[in-house]
Amino acid sequence: MSQAFSSDPILVFDIETVADVDAARRIYPQLAELNDADTLSALTAIRIQEAGHDFMRLPLQRIVCISALYIKDGIFSLFSLTADKFSEEEILAKFFRAFNDIEKLPKLISWNGSGFDIPVLIYRAMQYDLAAPWLFEEGERIKNMRFDNYVNRFHTRHIDLMDRFSQYGASRREAMDVVASLYGLPGKTDVDGSMVGELVSNNDWQTLSIYCESDVMNTWLIYLRWLRLTGQLSLPDFAVWQQQSRDYLTKFTQADGTPRHQAFLNDWLNS
Repeated sequence: MSQAFSSDPILVFDIETVADVDAARRIYPQLAELNDADTLSALTAIRIQEAGHDFMRLPLQRIVCISALYIKDGIFSLFSLTADKFSEEEILAKFFRAFNDIEKLPKLISWNGSGFDIPVLIYRAMQYDLAAPWLFEEGERIKNMRFDNYVNRFHTRHIDLMDRFSQYGASRREAMDVVASLYGLPGKTDVDGSMVGELVSNNDWQTLSIYCESDVMNTWLIYLRWLRLTGQLSLPDFAVWQQQSRDYLTKFTQADGTPRHQAFLNDWLNS
């Protein structure tokens, strides 16, 4: 197995959220007597009036899925933590376990993780009195993390690819779908973020988790190109990691024996 670019575990992640109507009633007392559907409608109207769009404030984003690709010693593990099986508190606690062992902290990879995912994790985790000290360590307790931590945007322990590609906001930040499609990757297929609420309402957790995992795989494959560009990955090793990714997805099957991400593979291989 090629380990040309990192001896640390790698954790590529993405989250999916819906509006938290219970929290909204605490913030907007005028919603207190409304049912969930009417609260959501009223909350959407308030948000459009406040901001000119219906994208909810980050503290009101309730996490319903975290998907991640964990790679250690060349072994792939793609998984999802979803709200049909776990409470939001449990989803967060399970995800934070990746940062429990100071000797095995992963390199964290995201697309817009600094602008969305991490802030949402912070707002939501603090409701449950959860702790993930090494995720936020800046060198006060572990001296060697002063210049190698997840918090500082210019360090490399967390690579937010959207942030890096835009030169930390100096140029326009592009959607992952645009960048993935540019590189012949699947990008978004039949599902996008605007459909998450409907999928949750319909209890279609398989479609939701496959969608979130697909975003994770797109992020991972874009990251390989970033490593190639920045000289951290040779062309032969780049080819090896791409093939390992294809092989893993081919073998990652559902109960009926078919690849869970067959549509992703088809779009990728036919591009």
